[in-house]
Amino acid sequence: MSRLVLVIDDEVSIRQSLAGALRDEGYRVTLAGSGSEGLEAIRVERPDVVLLDIWMPHMDGIETLRLLKAEWVDQIVIMMSGHGNIETAVKATKLGAFDFIEKPLSLEKLLVLLQNVVSVQDLARENQALRKQVQKTKILLGDSPVMKNLQSLIKRVAPTTGSVLITGENGTGKELVAQSLHALSSRFNKPFVEVNCAAIPEELIESELFGHEKGAFTGATQLRRGKFDLANGGTLFLDEIGDMSFKTQAKILRILQEQKFERVGGVQTISVDVRIVAATNKDLRFEIQNGHFREDLFYRLNVIPFQVPPLRERIEDISLLAHHFLKEFCAIHGRVLRELSPEALAVLEAYSWPGNVRELKNLIERVIILASEGEEGEVITAANFLKNLEEDALSMMMKAGFKTSGVELSSSTTSGVTNLRDARQEFEKEFILKTLKQYDWNISKAAHALGIERSHLHRKIKSFGIGLVPGPGSAGSSDREG
Repeated sequence: MSRLVLVIDDEVSIRQSLAGALRDEGYRVTLAGSGSEGLEAIRVERPDVVLLDIWMPHMDGIETLRLLKAEWVDQIVIMMSGHGNIETAVKATKLGAFDFIEKPLSLEKLLVLLQNVVSVQDLARENQALRKQVQKTKILLGDSPVMKNLQSLIKRVAPTTGSVLITGENGTGKELVAQSLHALSSRFNKPFVEVNCAAIPEELIESELFGHEKGAFTGATQLRRGKFDLANGGTLFLDEIGDMSFKTQAKILRILQEQKFERVGGVQTISVDVRIVAATNKDLRFEIQNGHFREDLFYRLNVIPFQVPPLRERIEDISLLAHHFLKEFCAIHGRVLRELSPEALAVLEAYSWPGNVRELKNLIERVIILASEGEEGEVITAANFLKNLEEDALSMMMKAGFKTSGVELSSSTTSGVTNLRDARQEFEKEFILKTLKQYDWNISKAAHALGIERSHLHRKIKSFGIGLVPGPGSAGSSDREG
């Protein structure tokens, strides 16, 4: 898009001649006859560069520059003066002026100066985009066959310009796929702009996407650039596109076809170069059948379809993900790096994960945060997870089987019982017994592994009638602590 230049000068002839010359060179130009008018023009729409005359009545250029920089510190300003001197130039530079040019203006010198400004801005925007990408782009982890296929597809599709539609359940990592597509594309140094279509009220979605002109509606006190405008040259990620209104869908379709749009309340057609990556957790074919989604838009978006698998279909990735999140959150929260016990991993692999990778990530962070100081640096046990998962703990343990580290629960646990309460008690009794044996009947270690207090374990042992085996050299104490 062409750069916007604001000319602030009290002489009409200079304003008009500069406007004509700059427009011929492809710049958009806004004019102001005084410092106060110039400040108001910036509030309406931020220019890429300001050409500011120093000698003006009422408010001179130095005072205008001072007020301007107080409100927009990063605004690029080039000072103009027919009575320039070193002292004035130094003062303007100290206040943050980008450069100083003398009148009568040389158009050739001015154009070179403006091109330098464009180069500086492009470099700053590129660095900012790269910093954001480094901060936001995460590794799409997974060694399972389905994830390797997905990673391979991303590498093949990223360099192209085709529209992409990513489908999958909530929490599977659709946003990570979109970020990876952008990071591996030729647009990696341009903006990656996200829009959550489900989080924006229907009456505001058009303004959010396309921007609006000043006065377009109540509350529109100044011009606002939309997401398409901000993503120019880069990638626009439309998350939860299945929640977008029919009216907005029609406008999205037009942009995909023409790469042009108008701001809300505007008449100027704005051209953009944007790659669209959309995502949804809905079945869009079903939505089309029910009249909730445009079929023509679906086929425009679905040029290259991506399906992100739920976590329950990639169980072999759980260990990799869990250890990655453990390392990440121990570092974030200043905790000593902890390890997962085999039983804990068995529980994670037995769980159904309705919230997918996001739920696993949240669970790991919660366990790290809630771990007491005494537990810090030690192994995370099955009990740490069982008390934080939504599924019934008994069902979880039976699914897991606890066949690791010598803890294998026999199928006889539930034989001869007729209801869930009895099954739970029998299962709990055998689980406690197996844990006691695993820790050589050390009450403190067994209680810690079970995630309960020693006194609580003593009560359980008594209620289940479990006899304790004396430790080596012991006289048969029932409270062996090792």
